Amino acid sequence: MTEDADFRPMGNRFRGFLPVVVDVETGGFNPQTDALLQIAAVILRMDAQGNLHRHRTLSHHVQPFEGAHMDPKSLEVTGINPWHPLRIATPEDEALREVFREVRQEVKLNHCTRAILVGHNAGFDLAFVNATAERTQLKRNPFHPFSNLDTVTLSAMAYGQTVLARAVQKAGLAWDNAEAHSATYDAEKTADIFCDVMNRWNGQVTPLGTENLDKA
Repeated sequence: MTEDADFRPMGNRFRGFLPVVVDVETGGFNPQTDALLQIAAVILRMDAQGNLHRHRTLSHHVQPFEGAHMDPKSLEVTGINPWHPLRIATPEDEALREVFREVRQEVKLNHCTRAILVGHNAGFDLAFVNATAERTQLKRNPFHPFSNLDTVTLSAMAYGQTVLARAVQKAGLAWDNAEAHSATYDAEKTADIFCDVMNRWNGQVTPLGTENLDKA
């Protein structure tokens, strides 16, 4: 059961894929050697009109794995102090296991076959998710291993912008520079962009294959 009275499964909307918006904050650009420091995943829901909206956000501060590289410049950008005494972080295997578990439940609830990662420069986030899953030997990764939905491309098409902050503002949504580079904030703003573009499209045309959504 779901608490959304207007909830409609997305099984027919994206060819059996469930879009899940993910953002990661890291200690650098190399998913094999650099630490995963924060991960957020936004669960989306679809209503009876075929419009998408944010449902809930999963967020974890992550402990750097043993021997992880952390570039001081990356830490300066994110503002993360991995050793701050008040930073409540969980081991990367526990954080990712919880995200995977919740996503798998949503995949089943939405009558989908698997999840597909949505991100702003999504390849970066997917690479860290896959590398962390492999390093921690986590099984049943719900995300497609290489396909993704990138809001950089969608933003360029819809708003003529590729930078997340500029795309958000162009869409008429609020943006707070002080909150940026938090995985939770960036994931939620990326989700807002994804939903805005999809809902604008939904208002113009009916995507092929969605004619029977009400029967799903």
